[in-house]
Parts: sequence; structure tokens; C-alpha cells
Amino acid sequence: MIKPANRLAEVSEYYFSRKLKEVAAMNTQGMDIISLAIGSPDMPPSEKTIKRLCEVAERADAHGYQPTMGIPELREAMARFYQKWYGVELNPATEIQPLIGSKEGILHVTLAFVNPGEKVLVPNPGYPTYTSLSKILGAQVVNYNLKEDNGWQPDFDELEKMDLTGVKLLWTNYPNMPTGGNARRETYQRLIDFAQRHQIVVVNDNPYSFILNEEHLSIMQIEGAKDCSIELNSLSKSHNMPGWRVGMCVSNPTFISWILKVKSNIDSGTFRGLQMAAAEALENDEAWHRQANIETYAARRRYAEEIMTALGCSFDTNQVGMFLWGRIPERYANCEELTEKVLYEARVFITPGFIFGSNGDRYVRISLCAKEEKIKEALERVKAMKT
Repeated sequence: MIKPANRLAEVSEYYFSRKLKEVAAMNTQGMDIISLAIGSPDMPPSEKTIKRLCEVAERADAHGYQPTMGIPELREAMARFYQKWYGVELNPATEIQPLIGSKEGILHVTLAFVNPGEKVLVPNPGYPTYTSLSKILGAQVVNYNLKEDNGWQPDFDELEKMDLTGVKLLWTNYPNMPTGGNARRETYQRLIDFAQRHQIVVVNDNPYSFILNEEHLSIMQIEGAKDCSIELNSLSKSHNMPGWRVGMCVSNPTFISWILKVKSNIDSGTFRGLQMAAAEALENDEAWHRQANIETYAARRRYAEEIMTALGCSFDTNQVGMFLWGRIPERYANCEELTEKVLYEARVFITPGFIFGSNGDRYVRISLCAKEEKIKEALERVKAMKT
């Protein structure tokens, strides 16, 4: 009798994969569910980005295999992007690795640095993929706490008291998803100090620094960061390109070479048209980013805050990113009780915080990736819901 690999026992089907099938079935019954759950930008990339893709796609010589390390035009554009927006100087030939989305980077970094049985530090709450991929690859996941009363920043006193034997990586994500806790230079400085003293590599996942955010921070701005840290970044959120699957990894030449060794054995590069279009997107000016990443989401955020208030949830008005994270009222036993009520009574799909870890059990998340009129309609449905 054929059985799956043992590693499948370490993970379950991704929550959204399972739940979206349920939502689809409800829609076939005519329930017209408004989804405010997933962070997939609903706006297009800049016009020049799409135009560049089409131009390259029409060329007869653009359809062959491309170098796994990425074409020079894309690497150079990524270097200019980091210089312009973060003030970080990178060598495009040795300190940047284009990725098929930063989610791919989580896999490649783990394969490059972590042996089966070794440990990785993962935030709680945090992006579920840090945990699931680590388990699939045989790493031991050790959670560290993020708490609301600490601004969703790491508790460094708690980290210092942990048994760090066998820890290879520390995953961190600022601006934070799901909580909206913003990046802080002090946090980055303390993470680099922690990494240097304990011989741990810090991996900062940084796709949200443009969303509802005036200050663009990178862990690479900290002195010594390149020696002991890696940063993942992505065009999915900041450039409205989630389905294009373009991301990047930046670090020192040695770390990048290790990651490339893994990546080159897994994929055969990205279509040249996508790479050239991504290079064009990275040149988007401040006016484009302000309209797409701040003004649009700010307008939507006002209605999301009204939804949270209507549900009796409390939230931090200073949070950033493309979600709104709120604490549920005490009358609910857990967050899923509330999200199921909203789904079946108001026909609005929002995310229960438990999927991000035990510290998310009393929270829900609303995505801003829906047209303003849809979020307004969701608000009216929630207001009409029986309390």
C-alpha cells in the first residue's frame, strides 16, 4: 500500500486553501461572500510595467531559459531600489538574488542553512509558512513571543533566557504581518546584536514597508547586518504584482552563493519578460507609490476600522500594512467563533488570528485588498448582523 512521505504528517492543508473551498461552495449557492481575508492586491501594476512585459513577450529571442541568478538588468534595478528607498548600497552581482516570490526564499534559505533536527526561531504570531516549511524540511520550530503590550516587537529578555543550542535561524517580519506592528530601528539593532553574539542568522521578511507607511526601513541599514542577516523583499504587495511572483533576497556574497546553489538545483530561472517588467516596476516614482500604497489603502482602512468597531473589537490605529488586526470581545470563546458568525450571518470572510499562532487566538484580521465599495458593503452587512 503506497503511503505519503512522513513529512506530510508534520503539516495540514493551508487554512486558506481549505476555507476558500468552503467559501466557493457558499458562492455557488448564491450567498455572494465578500472576502476580506487574503492579502492579494486587487490593483494593477504601473502601466509602464505591463507595457514592458508585452514589449519583451513579442520578441522572438526572449523565450529561452534564463539564468537562475537573474538577468543583470533586474539585479541592477533591485540595487537601485534599495539605494533609493532604504539608503542601502548593494553589489548587484554578488549581494542580490532575485526570487520567484519571497515565499520561495523561505524554502531556499532554510535548505541552505538548516540541517534536519536543527532549530529555527519563529515568531508567534507569525506567517504560517515559516512554521510549515521548517517542519517539512525537518527543522525543529521554537516559537518566540510577540505581544500587543510590547508593540508586537520581540521580547529580548525572553530570547536571551531561551535554550539557543542548535538554533540556526531567527525569522522576523517587519512591518509585521499579521499584527501591523511597524519596523523599528532599535528592534533591528537589537536583532543584529543578538545574532552576532549567538552566531544565529536573522532573516527579515520585509514586503510591507511601503503599505500605509511613510518611513521605509530595512534591517540592512544597521551596521554589521550583512554579515549575519538576510532580508527578503517582494514586489507582490508594494508593486501590485502578487501573481507575477517576483521577489528578492539580499545579504553578503557568501550567503547569497549558498542560496543560489540551492535555487539552481530547483528551478530554471524566470521568463525574461517578467524580469524586465519587474525591473521597470522597481523604477516607479514616489507619486505612484503614494497613490497605490498609501492613499488607496488609507481610504479602505477607514471602513475596515468601522467594521472592527461594529464587531466590538479593539485595535491600534498606528498599525501599518494592508491588514487591520483587532482584539475580539471577551464574550467570544475564541476568534473562530466570531469569524464563523461573520461568515455565515453577514456573508463576509475575515481571518481568525489563531492560524498565525497561539498568541493570535483572541484576534481577527481584515484585509484591505478589496475595492472601497465592497468594504463599505461588508460594513453594512456586519452592522445588520445580530449581535
